[in-house]
Amino acid sequence: MNIYVSNLSFNVTDDDLEGFFAEYGEVASARVITDKFTGKSRGFGFVEMPNDEAARKAITELDGGRVEGREIKVAEARPREERSNNGGGGGGERRSFSRNNSYNNRY
Repeated sequence: MNIYVSNLSFNVTDDDLEGFFAEYGEVASARVITDKFTGKSRGFGFVEMPNDEAARKAITELDGGRVEGREIKVAEARPREERSNNGGGGGGERRSFSRNNSYNNRY
């Protein structure tokens, strides 16, 4: 099972994350997600546990726990949603550009 862990302290490492879950069973992988430019933690990560029963117990017992003063959120990870390639990010219709508006006519 793949587990999503959020609201992590920026000091938490992959090894720390693995340690939180290891007492519940085998941990196949544990990774804190980092910013690709700065290399700093983004405050969340993923843990993979091969035994679903152990993973569910870890989720139940660790969700809402405190790590370095922060209340972490632990849940089963959802599959990543496909991003549409509609040329924009955001909501709704594209804005049109017109040279005949009062702003452009002033310059």
